[in-house]
Amino acid sequence: MPHVICSHPIHPDAEAVIRATPGFTVETLTDRSPAGLAARLPEADALILRTIRVDEDFLSHCSRLQILARHGVGYDIIDVPALTRRKIPLTITPEANAVSVAEHALMLMLASMRKLRGYDANVRSFVWGGQANLPSFELAGKTVLVFGFGRIGTRVARLCQAFGMRVLVRDPYMPKGTIRGAGYEPVEDLAAASAEADVVTLHCPSNAETRGMVDGAFLRGMKRGAVLLNTARGTLVEEAALAAALTDGHLSAAGLDVFEEEPVETPIALLSAPNLILTPHVAASTQEGLRRMALESAAAVLGFFAGTLDPDVVVNKEVLGRNA
Repeated sequence: MPHVICSHPIHPDAEAVIRATPGFTVETLTDRSPAGLAARLPEADALILRTIRVDEDFLSHCSRLQILARHGVGYDIIDVPALTRRKIPLTITPEANAVSVAEHALMLMLASMRKLRGYDANVRSFVWGGQANLPSFELAGKTVLVFGFGRIGTRVARLCQAFGMRVLVRDPYMPKGTIRGAGYEPVEDLAAASAEADVVTLHCPSNAETRGMVDGAFLRGMKRGAVLLNTARGTLVEEAALAAALTDGHLSAAGLDVFEEEPVETPIALLSAPNLILTPHVAASTQEGLRRMALESAAAVLGFFAGTLDPDVVVNKEVLGRNA
């Protein structure tokens, strides 16, 4: 009888699907301390995880674990090679949060361009009307550089185009013809494109090629007065360099949903930077997105034990032979 453990509460519809499947039991952890994990992980045949780091120490308690389902897309806090050595598949929910994150990116873009934070504060302080120190701009006619043309980036590009923006796309792994065919301009020269764009929005994974790519040189190369958005991974951006670019006015604004270290629990340079909108890694966490992520995670777990796991949702596909 497979026992499924969820690190955090998941949407009740997904929990109901698991409970309704003959032979399955499910529980949600209430104690996620090291001692609490050590006590319950040995009972897990399957795990549905949200924000817990998975490393060798974590896996040393998982004596029965056969599948780990990530409730989301990113897996940079999961030791994938350690899972692979144990022949445990890691699954993600690649389609579930794309709409939610794309809409969040547009929200940050609009809020940054229209100086929403500043005008909201003014109204609360009884300061009325437009202010010279809070110039706002339309999206229509502006140029946006979308870095990453996957499930989220393609949606962001489409939304930006609907607002009348010129859309540049940088994705070295996507054929230029595919980008042109979608109605956008593929970018070869990243430095030239970032110098031209009014908005740069990041939608790529964090890996050896992209980690720390938005550094001081990248930011200085951006168009003066431009806006930077990051709803992908915090490790793409050097936070001290971004804080400096906002403080000296080279960038007019930025919007971040992700950070180098999460959660943010101690002061960092960004917190005192001007013209910055911050959200706590919640771009995917709409009610609709949470339901889709939970249902897709549950489907992966049930599919694994039924022998019907979709390989497209598996990160370490080399382990799939064990369930053939």
